[in-house]
This record gives sequence, structure tokens and C-alpha cells, in this order.
Amino acid sequence: MTAAEVTAAGATRSVSPTPELAAEADARFEGIADPVEQALAVLRWAGENFGTEFAITSSMADGLLSHLASRVIPGVNVVFLDTGYHFAETIGTRDWISSVLPITLHNVTPQQTVAEQDLAFGPELHDRDPDLCCQLRKVTPLAEALAGFAAWGSGVRRDESPTRAGTKLVDWDAKRGMVKVNPMAAWTQDVVDGYIAEHQIPVNPLFEIGYGSIGCAPCTRPVAPGEDPRAGRWAGRGKTECGLHT
Repeated sequence: MTAAEVTAAGATRSVSPTPELAAEADARFEGIADPVEQALAVLRWAGENFGTEFAITSSMADGLLSHLASRVIPGVNVVFLDTGYHFAETIGTRDWISSVLPITLHNVTPQQTVAEQDLAFGPELHDRDPDLCCQLRKVTPLAEALAGFAAWGSGVRRDESPTRAGTKLVDWDAKRGMVKVNPMAAWTQDVVDGYIAEHQIPVNPLFEIGYGSIGCAPCTRPVAPGEDPRAGRWAGRGKTECGLHT
């Protein structure tokens, strides 16, 4: 389906999303010491307050956030941006996760196929203007997909990169006029690895061959030992984010 077709029809929520609501919740959840319990508390709060007007996004690097969310919100909406440039392994991970976890998958596609974009802007736009490519294939589709929701969640963590070090557990997404939750913001890689091992979470097989962060195939490479996990995204460019979280 296209991004414009994703809605939260018939959804109900118990509160209205506001910056004050987000700030109060963030301060409260920061006091929970255990990272797993903290994440579950954030997600439970989102489900209780926004019901089916809450969705999480997933890049299908793994099923961790989907697993966490489905524990406290069975059938949780999961938005996947199917850019047309994904690795086959990523599409396989999407299908794997959606088949084993109690989630409602929204497979969101841009308004233009890759071929249509090539005709309009020329081939390999990702090499010539990666910001525009991300805007067309990720940022705009996500904005359209989330238009029917009151709150959304991501798997962004503070330890992923310097640009994410200040990530809040519950924040106000002023650009979209929504509450945004980042339930795993305080997690470390050790916590991630431990949870994945304990619960046998599906993981994208690209991690086994050196990828540290997985995006679109043309703009992602494996990382060297000791490199920042996101160093393989838009390598050789000043670009560090696609725009979804900024």
C-alpha cells in the first residue's frame, strides 16, 4: 500500500497528544532503572493512552522493538518503509517478523516506484542527492503514514551515535504534531544482545557479515571492527541521518 492509504480508522485514545504530556511522561520513566522494564513501561503507557492511534516504525534490522511492543500491545501497528532499495535480507526479515509476532504490519511504499523516480529525477538519485532521495522514499512516506496516528515509536538509542545521545524516552515531535516514544533510548548494545538471545528475536542476517546499521542497499556498507555502527550509512558523505528522526 502507499503511505497515504495507512490510517488508524476507528481508533480511540484516552488523552490528546501534547508537549506537556510528553515531558511529564519522560521525567517519570527516566526514574526506572531496569532498561527492559523501562521500555515496557513506556510502551504500555503509549498503548493505554493512544490505543490503536499508536504505531511503531521498524527498519527490520531485527524484531526487537516489535517484540517488546507486542508484549504489552498485542497487534501493535508496525510501519515499515518499503523504499524499493532494501536488501533482500531486509525484506526476508520483515516477512519473518510479521509471521512470528502478533503485530499488524503496514508495508508503506513511496508514491513513485524506483523506475518512476529514475524517469523524473534521473537514475541513481541516491548518489547525486541522497537527501532528496531520502525525502522522497522515506521522510514523506512516513509523514503520510503517520498522519492518522496520535503517537509513534522508534528503536533509536542514545549509544548509536553522537547525534542521538540526547534522545528522550518520550518526546514531542513538533514537526508532525505527535508524541514520539523511544522506549529503548537508554539501552546499551549489551542489553540489546542479551534480550535478543533470551527471547530468540529474529535478526537481519546482514549483521553476521559485518553490517552495523542497515538501511537502503545503495547507501549502506559493512563497518570495520571498532567503527561506529552507523559509519556504514552514507559512507564518505557528511550525511548521518535520513531525516526520519530529526
